[in-house]
Amino acid sequence: MKPAALLIGLLAALPPAIRAEEPIRIHPGNPHYLLWRGKPLLVVSSGEHYGAVLNGDFDWRRYLATLAREGMNYTRIFTGTYRETPGDFGIERNTLAPARFIAPWPEKGGKFDLDAWNGAYLERLRAFAAEAEKLGIAVEVTLFCSTYGEKQWSVSPFHPANHLDGTDVRDWKALHTLENGNLLPRQEKLVRKIVRELNPYSNVIFEIQNEPWADRTITGEPVNPYAPLRWPNTADCADELSLRWQERVAEWIRSEESALPNRHLIAWNACNFRAPLRAILKNADIVNFHYAYPEAVWWNYEWNRPVSYDETGFLGTGDAAYRKQAWRFMLAGGGIFNHLDYSFSAGKEDGTDVQPKSPGGGSPALRRQFRILREWLEALPLLAMKPARELVRHAPGAEAVAMAKPGEAYAVYFTGEGGSHVLLDVPPGNYHAEWLKPEDASVLGSQTIGHREGLLRLPTPAFLTDAALKLVRVP
Repeated sequence: MKPAALLIGLLAALPPAIRAEEPIRIHPGNPHYLLWRGKPLLVVSSGEHYGAVLNGDFDWRRYLATLAREGMNYTRIFTGTYRETPGDFGIERNTLAPARFIAPWPEKGGKFDLDAWNGAYLERLRAFAAEAEKLGIAVEVTLFCSTYGEKQWSVSPFHPANHLDGTDVRDWKALHTLENGNLLPRQEKLVRKIVRELNPYSNVIFEIQNEPWADRTITGEPVNPYAPLRWPNTADCADELSLRWQERVAEWIRSEESALPNRHLIAWNACNFRAPLRAILKNADIVNFHYAYPEAVWWNYEWNRPVSYDETGFLGTGDAAYRKQAWRFMLAGGGIFNHLDYSFSAGKEDGTDVQPKSPGGGSPALRRQFRILREWLEALPLLAMKPARELVRHAPGAEAVAMAKPGEAYAVYFTGEGGSHVLLDVPPGNYHAEWLKPEDASVLGSQTIGHREGLLRLPTPAFLTDAALKLVRVP
């Protein structure tokens, strides 16, 4: 065989993820966004409750095919270090409460062997990442999760009663700290194993821990200063013991990948709601918030990291609340929006399971609305745009969130009621304005208008609930 033919044959034998593009990274042209496959990866997505790999009854292939068909480009999975039981948190059919739990470790006599690996789990994990990569779906791999309470601790693989290895953690609030005894080396062993297994895949992002503040709480400022200081009115972050442990996990990831072909981004779940972060966790590339407000982006914009709305919920099952959250967050300058979608369940991996008892929403209609948002944003010069908090000077009956490439392009999202006018602080020139109905992408109105001085007074079409404006300067 000729050398060239031999080289081609060897390349063809490599797994696609090794011979293809480099992993998702921070966009060099704007650090608030991601880059993948040579173009910006703008994430507006809606995925299941993180059990796709660990739930043996969940048809993950059908699930990923549904995401791809409906234009979703991101999903989040837990690794099996945490699981739930049926009915936890009011979730009717919870993919994180599997009847058949597939853990990273094998079971022997009903207990896990934390010093061995479950080959079936690793094969499923790799296959999931590979299929998602093929379909253009990024995968956030959440390595650990807070325990929340005794019920969840009772089924944890790390609970002393559930494994064979004689670990000495009795208090679950110490589990994710450096003071967790002889569990720490086993946590390290797991992280390094998963990092090695997933290194070939370009679509992977590692998240250190889900909601670390839930077990190690530092209560921040109230979201509403006139309401009681308790959930859901507290912007909570994790304490110092948690942060030091999270830094150690990030070090394990970086250390393991230093000898491997690929380097992946690390996401840090910083707080819920909003907080002006005093610092960014060492080695963290992405800052995750849950139930995030636009202020989560605005207050942390100068850290020059993608800010992610990593989980939604607790606003009922209707679509409008989550559509508004997505538009407001992304128009504030967010780089990732990932909705927690309860319409995906075992047997309903096509996302058609209506769960009236769940704490959140999800539906095919909502996913269509998310796709509208992503495609609308992708048509903008987004890499050159920044939050424009002073753009809208007056909008009778409505609130506004905006971004701008000053003097050239503006994007504004309104919630409330239209039919009057808005005053915009833009330089003189001719502009084309187009109004969109975010629910179905219908055009509410358009016009070209000349502006000579002062504030631009722009008529608004009639709308109820919300509307989006794209304003572009024209010759």
